[in-house]
Amino acid sequence: MAALTDRLREELNASRKAQNKAAVLVLGSVLADIENFHTAAQRDVTDADVIDVLQKAIKRRRESVEAFDKGGRTELAAQERSEIATIEKYLPAQASEDDLRAAVRAVIAGGATNIGAVMGKVVSQFKGRADGGVISRIAREELGTPA
Repeated sequence: MAALTDRLREELNASRKAQNKAAVLVLGSVLADIENFHTAAQRDVTDADVIDVLQKAIKRRRESVEAFDKGGRTELAAQERSEIATIEKYLPAQASEDDLRAAVRAVIAGGATNIGAVMGKVVSQFKGRADGGVISRIAREELGTPA
């Protein structure tokens, strides 16, 4: 089992002992997602797999925040934002926009001329450390392609 999964389990137990219901709910949900991934993949889960699961959980919650904001449900949107903050603590440090922009420029200088080629190289470089939407936005700006 991955070290990150063990850390999440330890944090879940600590949250239960501290009776932190919000953290118990979030961590329990994330660990269930990891277990579902493990069952579907039929192999041991690595830290990279756990990071992917965490990023998908954050993406789901961001979509929920958007929907709740549109529907005027600010209290539910705030709860989802809180859950996002809790999950983000377990992700590796995110790359800065300057680092991403430098990588995009380097790939473009290396001969990549379309968004797909740029995204393919940069996303693999920053896997787990940058949001694909941010990379896409920067790549489009640098290539001069409209969104």
